[in-house]
Amino acid sequence: MPLRYRDVYPSAPLLNSDALDHPSAAALMSVQYFQAEPDTMPEEVFREHHILLNLQDEPHRVQNWRDGELRDFTFNKDDIIVTPAGIRSSWRWHARSDVIVITLDPEKVERFAQTELGLLLDTQQLSDLPQFSDPDLCSAGVILRDALVADDISSAVMFEAMSRVFLVKLLQRYGKRRPEEIALSSKFTSQKYRLVLGYIQSRLDQTISVDDLARQAGMSPSHFSRVFKETLGSTPMQYVLAYRIEQAASMMQEANRPLGDIALACGFADQAHFTRSFKQVTGKTPRQYRASLAP
Repeated sequence: MPLRYRDVYPSAPLLNSDALDHPSAAALMSVQYFQAEPDTMPEEVFREHHILLNLQDEPHRVQNWRDGELRDFTFNKDDIIVTPAGIRSSWRWHARSDVIVITLDPEKVERFAQTELGLLLDTQQLSDLPQFSDPDLCSAGVILRDALVADDISSAVMFEAMSRVFLVKLLQRYGKRRPEEIALSSKFTSQKYRLVLGYIQSRLDQTISVDDLARQAGMSPSHFSRVFKETLGSTPMQYVLAYRIEQAASMMQEANRPLGDIALACGFADQAHFTRSFKQVTGKTPRQYRASLAP
Protein backbone atom coordinates (compact mmCIF):
# COMPACT_ATOMS: atom_id res chain seq x y z
CA MET A 1 0.00 0.00 0.00
CA PRO A 2 1.45 3.44 -0.92
CA LEU A 3 2.45 5.52 2.07
CA ARG A 4 2.67 8.98 0.52
CA TYR A 5 1.03 11.04 -2.18
CA ARG A 6 4.20 11.03 -4.25
CA ASP A 7 3.77 7.27 -4.77
CA VAL A 8 0.55 7.81 -6.75
CA TYR A 9 0.87 11.42 -7.93
CA PRO A 10 0.91 11.52 -11.75
CA SER A 11 4.19 13.45 -11.91
CA ALA A 12 7.46 13.39 -9.99
CA PRO A 13 8.03 16.14 -7.40
CA LEU A 14 10.00 19.15 -8.59
CA LEU A 15 11.47 19.47 -5.11
CA ASN A 16 11.73 16.74 -2.49
CA SER A 17 12.97 17.04 1.10
CA ASP A 18 13.82 13.34 1.18
CA ALA A 19 16.82 14.20 -0.99
CA LEU A 20 18.35 16.33 1.79
CA ASP A 21 21.73 14.94 2.80
CA HIS A 22 21.26 15.84 6.46
CA PRO A 23 19.54 13.23 8.66
CA SER A 24 18.16 15.58 11.31
CA ALA A 25 16.71 18.05 8.79
CA ALA A 26 13.97 15.71 7.57
CA ALA A 27 13.20 14.22 10.98
CA LEU A 28 9.82 15.89 11.45
CA MET A 29 8.24 15.83 8.02
CA SER A 30 8.59 15.16 4.33
CA VAL A 31 7.94 17.98 1.86
CA GLN A 32 7.32 17.66 -1.88
CA TYR A 33 6.51 20.37 -4.41
CA PHE A 34 4.40 19.38 -7.43
CA GLN A 35 3.10 20.90 -10.62
CA ALA A 36 0.96 18.73 -12.88
CA GLU A 37 -1.49 19.11 -15.73
CA PRO A 38 -5.17 18.21 -15.09
CA ASP A 39 -5.28 14.61 -13.94
CA THR A 40 -6.51 12.20 -11.28
CA MET A 41 -5.14 10.27 -8.32
CA PRO A 42 -6.53 6.82 -7.46
CA GLU A 43 -8.32 6.08 -4.23
CA GLU A 44 -5.94 5.09 -1.45
CA VAL A 45 -5.72 4.93 2.34
CA PHE A 46 -2.49 6.43 3.63
CA ARG A 47 -0.82 5.63 6.93
CA GLU A 48 0.49 9.17 7.27
CA HIS A 49 -1.14 12.60 7.48
CA HIS A 50 -1.03 14.77 4.34
CA ILE A 51 -1.28 18.55 4.28
CA LEU A 52 -1.99 19.98 0.82
CA LEU A 53 -1.11 23.69 0.32
CA ASN A 54 -2.46 25.37 -2.82
CA LEU A 55 -0.15 27.93 -4.45
CA GLN A 56 -2.10 28.28 -7.72
CA ASP A 57 -3.06 31.94 -8.26
CA GLU A 58 -6.17 31.17 -10.30
CA PRO A 59 -9.16 29.49 -8.62
CA HIS A 60 -9.87 26.11 -10.18
CA ARG A 61 -12.21 23.16 -9.83
CA VAL A 62 -11.13 20.16 -7.75
CA GLN A 63 -12.99 16.98 -6.84
CA ASN A 64 -12.03 15.03 -3.73
CA TRP A 65 -13.57 11.75 -2.59
CA ARG A 66 -13.16 11.21 1.18
CA ASP A 67 -14.36 7.90 2.58
CA GLY A 68 -16.84 7.59 -0.29
CA GLU A 69 -18.24 11.14 -0.13
CA LEU A 70 -17.60 13.49 -3.06
CA ARG A 71 -16.60 17.11 -2.57
CA ASP A 72 -16.75 19.20 -5.76
CA PHE A 73 -15.33 22.62 -4.97
CA THR A 74 -13.30 25.63 -6.07
CA PHE A 75 -9.70 25.54 -4.89
CA ASN A 76 -8.43 29.06 -4.09
CA LYS A 77 -4.91 30.30 -3.49
CA ASP A 78 -3.75 29.69 0.12
CA ASP A 79 -6.43 27.05 0.62
CA ILE A 80 -5.28 24.02 2.62
CA ILE A 81 -6.68 20.51 2.81
CA VAL A 82 -5.79 18.16 5.65
CA THR A 83 -6.16 14.43 5.04
CA PRO A 84 -5.51 12.61 8.33
CA ALA A 85 -4.00 9.13 8.30
CA GLY A 86 -6.53 6.36 7.72
CA ILE A 87 -8.95 8.31 5.50
CA ARG A 88 -9.70 6.83 2.07
CA SER A 89 -9.12 9.60 -0.43
CA SER A 90 -8.87 10.24 -4.19
CA TRP A 91 -8.55 13.37 -6.34
CA ARG A 92 -9.33 14.94 -9.69
CA TRP A 93 -8.18 18.45 -10.58
CA HIS A 94 -9.31 20.38 -13.66
CA ALA A 95 -6.43 22.87 -14.05
CA ARG A 96 -2.66 22.79 -13.73
CA SER A 97 -1.75 22.11 -10.10
CA ASP A 98 0.77 24.07 -8.06
CA VAL A 99 0.89 22.48 -4.64
CA ILE A 100 3.10 21.66 -1.68
CA VAL A 101 2.35 18.32 -0.04
CA ILE A 102 3.60 17.88 3.51
CA THR A 103 3.66 14.34 4.88
CA LEU A 104 3.65 13.72 8.64
CA ASP A 105 4.23 10.51 10.56
CA PRO A 106 1.57 10.28 13.33
CA GLU A 107 4.08 8.90 15.85
CA LYS A 108 6.49 11.79 15.26
CA VAL A 109 3.64 14.29 15.47
CA GLU A 110 2.55 12.80 18.80
CA ARG A 111 6.08 12.93 20.19
CA PHE A 112 6.66 16.51 19.01
CA ALA A 113 3.37 17.66 20.53
CA GLN A 114 4.23 16.04 23.84
CA THR A 115 7.85 17.12 24.25
CA GLU A 116 7.89 20.46 22.43
CA LEU A 117 4.40 21.84 23.08
CA GLY A 118 3.23 19.98 26.17
CA LEU A 119 0.12 18.82 24.31
CA LEU A 120 -1.64 15.48 24.59
CA LEU A 121 -3.28 14.91 21.23
CA ASP A 122 -6.40 12.91 20.54
CA THR A 123 -5.81 9.57 18.80
CA GLN A 124 -7.02 11.16 15.54
CA GLN A 125 -4.48 14.01 16.08
CA LEU A 126 -5.57 16.27 13.23
CA SER A 127 -9.08 17.40 12.45
CA ASP A 128 -10.50 16.16 9.15
CA LEU A 129 -10.60 19.59 7.48
CA PRO A 130 -11.64 19.23 3.83
CA GLN A 131 -10.82 22.86 2.97
CA PHE A 132 -9.83 26.04 4.78
CA SER A 133 -7.82 29.18 4.07
CA ASP A 134 -4.63 29.96 6.00
CA PRO A 135 -2.21 32.31 4.17
CA ASP A 136 0.19 32.32 7.13
CA LEU A 137 0.54 28.53 7.16
CA CYS A 138 0.93 28.53 3.36
CA SER A 139 3.70 31.13 3.65
CA ALA A 140 5.51 28.89 6.13
CA GLY A 141 5.14 26.05 3.63
CA VAL A 142 6.63 28.19 0.85
CA ILE A 143 9.68 28.93 3.02
CA LEU A 144 10.05 25.17 3.55
CA ARG A 145 9.85 24.63 -0.22
CA ASP A 146 12.37 27.36 -0.96
CA ALA A 147 14.83 25.86 1.53
CA LEU A 148 15.00 22.82 -0.77
CA VAL A 149 16.21 24.79 -3.79
CA ALA A 150 19.85 25.01 -2.62
CA ASP A 151 21.13 21.59 -1.58
CA ASP A 152 23.68 22.65 1.04
CA ILE A 153 24.10 22.71 4.81
CA SER A 154 22.49 26.15 5.18
CA SER A 155 19.34 25.03 3.38
CA ALA A 156 19.15 21.94 5.60
CA VAL A 157 19.41 24.11 8.69
CA MET A 158 16.71 26.45 7.35
CA PHE A 159 14.48 23.49 6.48
CA GLU A 160 14.85 22.04 9.97
CA ALA A 161 14.04 25.35 11.66
CA MET A 162 11.02 26.04 9.46
CA SER A 163 9.70 22.49 9.77
CA ARG A 164 9.41 23.10 13.50
CA VAL A 165 7.73 26.47 12.95
CA PHE A 166 5.25 24.91 10.52
CA LEU A 167 4.40 22.03 12.84
CA VAL A 168 3.90 24.34 15.82
CA LYS A 169 1.51 26.52 13.82
CA LEU A 170 -0.36 23.48 12.49
CA LEU A 171 -0.82 21.77 15.85
CA GLN A 172 -1.69 24.89 17.79
CA ARG A 173 -4.42 25.78 15.29
CA TYR A 174 -5.70 22.43 14.04
CA GLY A 175 -4.40 19.71 16.36
CA LYS A 176 -7.13 17.77 18.18
CA ARG A 177 -6.49 17.80 21.93
CA ARG A 178 -7.32 14.77 24.00
CA PRO A 179 -10.60 15.39 25.84
CA GLU A 180 -10.06 16.45 29.45
CA GLU A 181 -11.83 14.73 32.31
CA ILE A 182 -13.93 17.12 34.41
CA ALA A 183 -15.13 14.83 37.20
CA LEU A 184 -12.13 13.70 39.27
CA SER A 185 -8.39 14.21 39.06
CA SER A 186 -7.90 10.48 38.49
CA LYS A 187 -7.07 11.02 34.81
CA PHE A 188 -3.74 12.26 33.54
CA THR A 189 -4.80 15.51 31.91
CA SER A 190 -2.78 17.83 29.70
CA GLN A 191 -2.34 20.22 32.62
CA LYS A 192 -0.84 17.46 34.76
CA TYR A 193 1.34 16.37 31.85
CA ARG A 194 2.75 19.88 31.41
CA LEU A 195 3.67 20.00 35.10
CA VAL A 196 5.48 16.68 34.82
CA LEU A 197 7.23 17.66 31.58
CA GLY A 198 8.34 20.97 33.07
CA TYR A 199 9.82 19.12 36.05
CA ILE A 200 11.75 16.77 33.75
CA GLN A 201 13.05 19.67 31.66
CA SER A 202 14.20 21.69 34.68
CA ARG A 203 16.01 18.72 36.27
CA LEU A 204 17.33 16.96 33.21
CA ASP A 205 20.86 16.81 34.66
CA GLN A 206 19.65 15.28 37.93
CA THR A 207 18.23 12.00 39.18
CA ILE A 208 14.47 11.82 38.63
CA SER A 209 12.25 9.25 40.34
CA VAL A 210 8.66 8.11 39.87
CA ASP A 211 7.90 9.59 43.29
CA ASP A 212 9.16 13.00 42.10
CA LEU A 213 6.97 12.92 39.01
CA ALA A 214 3.91 11.64 40.86
CA ARG A 215 4.26 14.51 43.32
CA GLN A 216 4.07 17.01 40.44
CA ALA A 217 0.84 15.40 39.24
CA GLY A 218 -0.64 15.22 42.75
CA MET A 219 -1.02 11.44 42.61
CA SER A 220 0.28 8.41 44.44
CA PRO A 221 3.26 6.79 42.64
CA SER A 222 1.32 3.62 41.79
CA HIS A 223 -1.72 5.47 40.45
CA PHE A 224 0.48 7.92 38.55
CA SER A 225 2.48 5.12 36.93
CA ARG A 226 -0.69 3.39 35.80
CA VAL A 227 -2.44 6.42 34.26
CA PHE A 228 0.84 7.69 32.77
CA LYS A 229 1.31 4.44 30.87
CA GLU A 230 -2.35 4.36 29.85
CA THR A 231 -2.05 7.89 28.46
CA LEU A 232 1.44 7.92 26.92
CA GLY A 233 2.10 4.25 26.20
CA SER A 234 5.29 3.96 28.26
CA THR A 235 6.24 3.87 31.92
CA PRO A 236 7.39 7.16 33.50
CA MET A 237 11.01 5.99 33.64
CA GLN A 238 10.95 4.80 30.02
CA TYR A 239 9.65 8.21 29.07
CA VAL A 240 12.36 10.02 31.07
CA LEU A 241 15.08 7.92 29.43
CA ALA A 242 13.67 8.56 25.96
CA TYR A 243 13.53 12.29 26.71
CA ARG A 244 17.14 12.31 27.93
CA ILE A 245 18.25 10.53 24.73
CA GLU A 246 16.20 12.89 22.57
CA GLN A 247 17.80 15.95 24.16
CA ALA A 248 21.25 14.41 23.92
CA ALA A 249 20.76 13.77 20.21
CA SER A 250 19.78 17.41 19.76
CA MET A 251 22.87 18.61 21.67
CA MET A 252 25.11 16.45 19.48
CA GLN A 253 24.39 18.76 16.58
CA GLU A 254 26.84 21.13 18.32
CA ALA A 255 29.86 19.49 16.68
CA ASN A 256 32.42 20.76 19.19
CA ARG A 257 30.52 19.90 22.36
CA PRO A 258 32.20 16.97 24.16
CA LEU A 259 30.10 13.83 24.56
CA GLY A 260 31.03 13.67 28.24
CA ASP A 261 29.55 17.13 28.75
CA ILE A 262 26.36 16.09 26.95
CA ALA A 263 26.12 12.95 29.08
CA LEU A 264 26.21 14.95 32.31
CA ALA A 265 23.83 17.63 31.00
CA CYS A 266 21.28 14.92 30.23
CA GLY A 267 21.51 13.20 33.60
CA PHE A 268 23.69 10.18 32.85
CA ALA A 269 26.11 9.05 35.57
CA ASP A 270 29.06 8.85 33.18
CA GLN A 271 29.87 8.47 29.51
CA ALA A 272 29.75 4.68 29.67
CA HIS A 273 26.19 4.82 31.04
CA PHE A 274 25.32 7.35 28.35
CA THR A 275 26.74 5.14 25.58
CA ARG A 276 24.86 2.03 26.76
CA SER A 277 21.55 3.88 27.11
CA PHE A 278 21.89 5.76 23.82
CA LYS A 279 22.61 2.57 21.86
CA GLN A 280 19.75 0.78 23.61
CA VAL A 281 17.28 3.41 22.41
CA THR A 282 18.67 4.41 19.01
CA GLY A 283 20.67 1.38 17.91
CA LYS A 284 23.79 3.55 17.55
CA THR A 285 26.51 4.70 19.92
CA PRO A 286 26.72 8.47 20.48
CA ARG A 287 29.84 8.62 18.29
CA GLN A 288 28.14 6.72 15.48
CA TYR A 289 25.09 8.96 15.71
CA ARG A 290 27.19 12.15 15.66
CA ALA A 291 29.13 10.85 12.65
CA SER A 292 25.83 10.36 10.80
CA LEU A 293 25.06 14.06 11.27
CA ALA A 294 28.20 15.16 9.44
CA PRO A 295 27.46 16.80 6.05
